[in-house]
Amino acid sequence: MTTTVPQVRRSQDRMIAGVCGGLAERLGWSPGRFRLAYVILSIFSAAFPGILVYVVLWIVMPSQEV
Repeated sequence: MTTTVPQVRRSQDRMIAGVCGGLAERLGWSPGRFRLAYVILSIFSAAFPGILVYVVLWIVMPSQEV
């Protein structure tokens, strides 16, 4: 049986809320590269959906216990 680790916001890789740092860790990417990809994707999608998704994830994802 496999165990899954819950998705959390990273406190070490935090610039605003740690959402991109947590997602980057989950995908095995560097946080800087993930942030750059997220910003580029948000710009090309008229920016609003990217900002809205970030705020929703900020509210929904629990913070990492240090």
